[in-house]
Amino acid sequence: MSDDRSDDAVPAAPGGDLPARLPASALRLRIDPAQLGFADTDELAHEPLPWIGQARAQTAARFGLQLDQPRHHLFVLGAVGTGRATLLQQEMRAVAAGRPVPPDLCYLHNFENPQQPRALRLPAGQGRVLRQRMQEFVRTLQADIPKRLSEPGFKAALSALEKNYADREAQAYAELAAFARQRHFALRREGGQLIFTLLDEDGEPLSAEALAALDEARRRAYDDGERELRAEILRFLEVTAPLERALREGVEALRRQAVKPLLERELGAVRQALRKQFKDARKLNQWLDGIAADVLDHLDLFEPGDAEDEPERREALERRLQRYRVNLVVDNADTQGAPVIVENNPLYRPLFGSIEYQTDNDVLVTDFSRIRAGSLLRAHGGFLMLHLRDLVADELVWEKLRRVLRSGRLQIEEPGTMFSALATTSLEPEAVDVDVKIVLIGTHEQYYALQEGDPEFARHFRVKVDFDDSFLAGPDTWRATGVFVAHTAARRGLPPFTAAAVARLIEDSHRQAEDRTRQSAVFARTETLAIEAAQHARARGARRVERADVEQAIAARNRRHDGPEQRLRAAIAEGDRVVHLSGARIGQLNGLSVLDLGDYAFGLPMRVAARTVPGHDGLLNIEREVELSGPIHDKAVLILHSYLSALFAPLAPLALTASIVFEQEYAGVEGDSASCAELFALLSALAGVPLRQSIAVTGALNPFGEVLPIGGVNEKIEGFFRVCAAAGLDGTHGVIIPARNRRHLVLADEVVEAVERGLFHVWAIDHVAEGMTLLSGVPFGLADPRAATAPLGAAGQPAYAPGSVLARAAETLRAYRRACLRAGSPRAWRARG
Repeated sequence: MSDDRSDDAVPAAPGGDLPARLPASALRLRIDPAQLGFADTDELAHEPLPWIGQARAQTAARFGLQLDQPRHHLFVLGAVGTGRATLLQQEMRAVAAGRPVPPDLCYLHNFENPQQPRALRLPAGQGRVLRQRMQEFVRTLQADIPKRLSEPGFKAALSALEKNYADREAQAYAELAAFARQRHFALRREGGQLIFTLLDEDGEPLSAEALAALDEARRRAYDDGERELRAEILRFLEVTAPLERALREGVEALRRQAVKPLLERELGAVRQALRKQFKDARKLNQWLDGIAADVLDHLDLFEPGDAEDEPERREALERRLQRYRVNLVVDNADTQGAPVIVENNPLYRPLFGSIEYQTDNDVLVTDFSRIRAGSLLRAHGGFLMLHLRDLVADELVWEKLRRVLRSGRLQIEEPGTMFSALATTSLEPEAVDVDVKIVLIGTHEQYYALQEGDPEFARHFRVKVDFDDSFLAGPDTWRATGVFVAHTAARRGLPPFTAAAVARLIEDSHRQAEDRTRQSAVFARTETLAIEAAQHARARGARRVERADVEQAIAARNRRHDGPEQRLRAAIAEGDRVVHLSGARIGQLNGLSVLDLGDYAFGLPMRVAARTVPGHDGLLNIEREVELSGPIHDKAVLILHSYLSALFAPLAPLALTASIVFEQEYAGVEGDSASCAELFALLSALAGVPLRQSIAVTGALNPFGEVLPIGGVNEKIEGFFRVCAAAGLDGTHGVIIPARNRRHLVLADEVVEAVERGLFHVWAIDHVAEGMTLLSGVPFGLADPRAATAPLGAAGQPAYAPGSVLARAAETLRAYRRACLRAGSPRAWRARG
């Protein structure tokens, strides 16, 4: 029998085994603009942005955001473009608006341990007040303390103290000088030291030569006098040292007495400015008391000194005054409700805060004023949104966040200083409580990987906010889509969209979901398409976006992305890629495949071929043998083998070696959507019945011959249609798809129009018997195609309908058995034969 014949040679199948031919109305979706309830999107701009088709996610988000408990952070999972971040930000702001404003956070100098700055939380707005008041306080100190220390009363009291000291010290010195003269010594002061000189009988300084000329008794007398004088000098110093200390203490007390009222007044004003009760009030009072003590201990810095020492004094005073300032790291004075922060750059410093350093004589130095808050501290009392992918990219960030979640406290640190080549002054700011509701954004894969790989971290995110990829559609979701388009137009500055334009966007959404009853939840594509459609409307000078603009945007996008498709279709048209579109062939037919490039997917026919010969190897998947087959396709071939064995169970074991191959496929095959085509090719090769080449096939197979739905059905149909249209449609071309894919059909207008004109056809099948009958024009051969095995006749042979595909295949299998027996095949075949 020839394996190539024309379509006219294929007889029509008798009976009711032929599949249903789908009408054009079943191949696409048309949204009536009148159903949307608006003329253009300007009417919808005032309505809030809805959670379209995400009721479960919205309920979970509201529950999690309002639940004020630890370890109940939110993990938001869903596909990119579903509006996860946008909708959660909207909900976060709504919940945050009803919450109290969190406190400010300041860092202050620690007078007891400067390396450990103290943290201070103040009611919102009070941090700014404290900072301003302390700035004024510092200015007041610089201006008023010198004045206080130069007032006449202070000067008079100081003079009295100094005079009293001078008189008492002068009297003691005079007694010492008299004591020295009695022993022939002259005493004088020089550079703060007491110097004595030996005198002769005439009261003149005694030279070394004269001293050497003296007799032993005189020299001994002078030596004894020197020893007595030195002892007396020590007693003088013992007397004057307490006098000096008393003078210093008196001067210090006098200064304190002059300045203390000023400090009490100014610090009292600071306390009065912070009248509100707050948790850290005691800590603030301790800090203010420390300032007062520190000022009183260093009043000498406020008094001008010698011109030579003045720059050094001023520098020391400025360093001292810097300690009295306030480092306001979190300022919530202008915050309304709780903060909502989206951290798009969650590196260590932006997230956890930092400590800035500067170089001083090859040493890295810092102080409390260089502490900076990160997003976690700024979000205290509110919400912080992070993306999981950003966090796991930095192990240091991941581990630090883990510790913060575990303890609920954060200590700002600068980890990089430990690796610095310069010496570093350490700083350990006081750790603070962090009350933040974290909203973590990720995909489904990341969520479940986190649950398995890091359960300790995952247990802190107990509220799962699951965004669907698609949702059931209806008038409500269609109108909500119009609201989304209205918000997009307002945010992007686009012209309004007519109801017809929105209807076309909705139809495209159904197309992306591959379902006439469901819409895609990936609204990022809808937004992008709206922007591009608006550009086309502007190009023609229109004030509103019409349906034609959306159509043009879709077509333009396809033209930008369909380069690979055009090249492969050109290869088919030029004969480099062999595809037969007419006639009939044994063991060969056109399957359908989808190539998904990420930003564009398209379908193309692929040739499926099968050959059978006598043998005992069974069914060979050539793609698998050369490692070009994926696991899902391998599984589909095994299911096919199972069904084939069940069809011919009375003839088991089968004396068969069969091979299946995808012609001119070199990149590998994956998926189960070609299993129906593989079965048809195999049955054609066994039965010797040719298959129509003008019909392409897609569909998965179960072990009972039932046809299961597949993905990419629209792209597959359109891909084959365009190849046929390029060759010339003649009314014989069409595709066979699973009946369960009917609701997934949202085909291009060109395909629907060809179906309306009878130039192209779409058949839907529930069982492989229908498809085989249509392709071959020969009955399948079973009264009940869904039976587990073929019934046995009177002679114990399988009861296939005479002349059917299965009957012809069974006859071939018996011939193979006889051939194997003649070749000395196994005993089991001989017994069955």
